[in-house]
Amino acid sequence: MSTLIHKRSSFLGYVKKRGVKMQRYIVASCKPWHQMRFDQISQAEPGMWTYVNSRSELESVTERGAPRYIFFLHWNWKLPTSFLSRYECVCFHMTDLPYGRGGSPLQNLIVNGRRETKVTALQMVEELDAGPIYAKRSMGLAGRAEDLYQRAGELSWEIIRWMVREEPTPVPQKGEVVRFERRKPCQSALPNTGDVQNIYDHIRMLDAPTYPKAFIVQGDYRLEFDHAELASGEIRAQVVIKSNLGDSEENE
Repeated sequence: MSTLIHKRSSFLGYVKKRGVKMQRYIVASCKPWHQMRFDQISQAEPGMWTYVNSRSELESVTERGAPRYIFFLHWNWKLPTSFLSRYECVCFHMTDLPYGRGGSPLQNLIVNGRRETKVTALQMVEELDAGPIYAKRSMGLAGRAEDLYQRAGELSWEIIRWMVREEPTPVPQKGEVVRFERRKPCQSALPNTGDVQNIYDHIRMLDAPTYPKAFIVQGDYRLEFDHAELASGEIRAQVVIKSNLGDSEENE
């Protein structure tokens, strides 16, 4: 950590001495796993960095001055067109756009039998996932959802660091547009048919914090599955048993 602090201090001294304009960057995410990596990157990279995890924080920070970029790693709130036209907003999508525009990209990729994908950095426009593209990075889809989100996050940080240095011009999307529908909590129920591989994929694609786990309902109980392992045609997984009384709304 001392090396990173020294590097940042040296850069700030250079900026002050040379009169170089210090760029401002905002990173927005509502998922907890991005905070630690932000702390590391913001110390290592030049510029003034701010992390926000709510809409109110984002509004407050942007009122203090226009940033060079706002990077949205994971965001649940729709941004008005006026905001998108005022700032250069960059989001990251876990598909090879324009294939896979829309919600629940990871789950839809796995359901469709994909074993590889790309993390795409694109400029945010009014139409969802339709903006011009800055960069893409290849990514495998083996493992639990939590591991895959962390892997996608690392690739996103790699792109962020590259964009800060290069300031690339995004290019329009090309190819056939394929849209994904956002999944509903009731779709986390384990399917009644299919082979063991399909059951394993269903469990692992939902195995991440804040996502509804794969489940089955048995009478008054709800059994939720995670940490699945597939070997020799068998699945071993952890299970949590909960009361299902009064939970009908969640399962719709």
